[in-house]
Amino acid sequence: MTLTIGHITFDCADAATLAGFWSELLDRPLDANASAEFATVGMAEGISPVLMFIQVPDKTPGKNVIHLDLKADDRRTQIDRAIGLGAKHIGDFDEYGVQWTTLADPEGNLFDIAAS
Repeated sequence: MTLTIGHITFDCADAATLAGFWSELLDRPLDANASAEFATVGMAEGISPVLMFIQVPDKTPGKNVIHLDLKADDRRTQIDRAIGLGAKHIGDFDEYGVQWTTLADPEGNLFDIAAS
């Protein structure tokens, strides 16, 4: 038996708002009944992995940070789109023959966009 990813979970201040950002960015619908406390993207469609957002009063200091590595055929367009949706540009990188851009979502969670 092998392990599979069931959810990628974000601890956040406002689950519905952050889930809405990721829903728009990935062009995947926000699941019904999203609230400030809990929201998901992809569960209703059976898309794996499901993105899950859970409100926490304070992010746990020292907790592992997990980030998404996204691929795009038109990387620059998707970077600009992410920024237009509220992402913050962190930096551009070119290492090991790969170019990518690191961004932060509206609550500061990092993610990367690289060329496909």
